[in-house]
Formats: sequence, C-alpha cells, structure tokens
Amino acid sequence: MTTTNQPGQTMQTARSLQRLYFIRAGFSILWVVLVSALAKTNTGIATVLFIIYPAWDALATYFDIQANPPAANKIPQYVNALISIATTAGVTLALQKGIPEALIVFGAWAILTGLIQLILGLRRRKQFGGQWPMMISGAQSMLAGGAFIAMAHQPNQGITTLAGYAAFGAFYFLLTAFRLSKTIKAEA
Repeated sequence: MTTTNQPGQTMQTARSLQRLYFIRAGFSILWVVLVSALAKTNTGIATVLFIIYPAWDALATYFDIQANPPAANKIPQYVNALISIATTAGVTLALQKGIPEALIVFGAWAILTGLIQLILGLRRRKQFGGQWPMMISGAQSMLAGGAFIAMAHQPNQGITTLAGYAAFGAFYFLLTAFRLSKTIKAEA
C-alpha cells in the first residue's frame, strides 16, 4: 500500500477500517441468522438473501476505499467492487436457472475476492499490523469457493450452505477489528 504517512493518518485509517469491520461482522451475523431462520421455508427470502450478500460486499468495499487515504493504492478494492457487482448480477441471472448455478457463481466470487482479501491483508500488515485474520479469511474464502463449486450439484445444497462461510467471515472481521485497537492505541 502506497501511502504518505502523515501524522495521525495511520490512526484515522485504522479507526475507519475498525468501524467498517465491526459493521461487516454485524451484517454477516444478521445475514446468517436470517438465512438460518427463513431461507429453508421461504424461497423469495432465500433468493433476496443470495443476491444481497455480494451486493453488500460491493458496498462495503466502497466504504473500504473511502476509509483509506487518497494516496493509498486502491486498485485491489476497485477490482473487488467490480467483481462483487458482477457477481450480484451473475447470481441474479443464475438463480433463474437454479441453485446449483448460483452456488457456482458464488463459489467463483468467493475464490476471487478471497484472493484480493489475502493480498490486501499482506499489504496492510506492515502499516497496521494484526492482519493475520484477514489473510486467513482470504485463504479460507478461496478454499470455500472451490468447495461451493464442487458440491453445487449435490442434493440438498442451497443458500444455507453459505451460512458457515458468512459466519467465519464475521468472526475474522471481528478479530481484525479488535486487533486494530492495538494500532490505534500505539498511534494515539
């Protein structure tokens, strides 16, 4: 990450990212609860939840871009936002064919965005420290994406398959948010 380290800039960015990570964790937890409670019994809600997840990632990536200083290299975030927007459209179209197709699109998205998350974690660790949860989450997302694709056509696969993925994402966002507290305190 290319930045000009102005006084307080690291702390400001760390605080913004910390807030974003708490919000992302909260969203993921709410999404898991809704999927677990409603998706098996209501196809309409399941469809909306399937589409909302990558759409939220695109919006959260926009907030990630805004959290970083102007001089920061934001190419990975822009690529991630475009992939998430394309995935939202892809999942919407794939759902017209069936759940297996939507799981394949979602799996490809998880692989690509996991790779970007891993790259961002590696780049941010020098400036902010404590990025190991994001790096692990990115690697795990890549593995999960491959698993979604592999099991897409197995019987009984649906949106609930993705609940564990979102729950782990929430866990890693919380860990990183708490870890950023050390960076914020060190900069204060």
